[in-house]
Amino acid sequence: MSANGFFRLAALFGPQHGFESTTQDNMIEWDGFTHPRLGIPVFSLYGEYRKPIPGMLEKIDALFIDLVDVGARYYTFIWSLFLCLEACETAGIPVIVADRPNPINGLTTEGPPQRPDHLSFVGLHPLPNRHGKTIGELARQFQQEKFPTVELHVLPMEGWDRAMFHNETGLPWVMPSPNMPTLDTAIVYPGMCLLEGTNLSEARGTTRPFELFGAPWIDGHEFTRKLNALNLPGVFFREAAFEPTFQKHAGDICRGAQIHVTHRETFLPWRTGMEIIRLARRDYPADFDWKPLPYEYEPEKLPIEILCGGPVSEFFPD
Repeated sequence: MSANGFFRLAALFGPQHGFESTTQDNMIEWDGFTHPRLGIPVFSLYGEYRKPIPGMLEKIDALFIDLVDVGARYYTFIWSLFLCLEACETAGIPVIVADRPNPINGLTTEGPPQRPDHLSFVGLHPLPNRHGKTIGELARQFQQEKFPTVELHVLPMEGWDRAMFHNETGLPWVMPSPNMPTLDTAIVYPGMCLLEGTNLSEARGTTRPFELFGAPWIDGHEFTRKLNALNLPGVFFREAAFEPTFQKHAGDICRGAQIHVTHRETFLPWRTGMEIIRLARRDYPADFDWKPLPYEYEPEKLPIEILCGGPVSEFFPD
């Protein structure tokens, strides 16, 4: 704080996808820089360091965190929050968190918490896959369960009801990352991000990531018919084809389906993602495979294991 009582901005920090949310692909690190207009350092928390080091904190009196979460455990912004709380507890620096709505409502939870031996940067503390909390509530939970001596202040929201989806808040949708373009994306993400642990395309490199999915070796008509025959709640699958511009199967035509959520209050994204993977494994055993490691800084366990939060045999028994 400056001598006249006003706060002085001394440094900026950015999570995965960059301070300006410009890093398009997944698992791409970025380097810090000096802000061209403000002349202050912008520190990367998704590069050489994921937790602020003492040198980043030495010139600040408090850390203000304003991040948009999407309600899913493996969205890494909440784990940048977690690591900032840890660093500030050690440094004796207060943390102020601006609370924001959970865009996919604050009532519904789905998917088991991770096993303690399957923690990673897509889940550094056990949480349900769809956790049903706001980022301020998560900050308080992390303080209570992991960092009891950190000085934490949560700026409360006004007018939010736990049953609200983001479009009911009156707030505009501002993309938290390049592959989270709409609320529709966030609604399906808690289940469709599981496809990152497979060789199925989750349609990164298209305009509808996580809503489209498929692979060059899938018969889209039959696959879609079988998915609809499962009568999963709140969802209809439409046969679709797409060509990713980057990531898995870039430049190849993938056939599969587009998810159309018909009733978001009953839709179960985790269950839906699991059923898509089970069907692909069953019908295409010669083509389907698990994505090889590493994934999000985890050098030993398969990506699908840290996404699910436990051994693959527990979720997909042969």
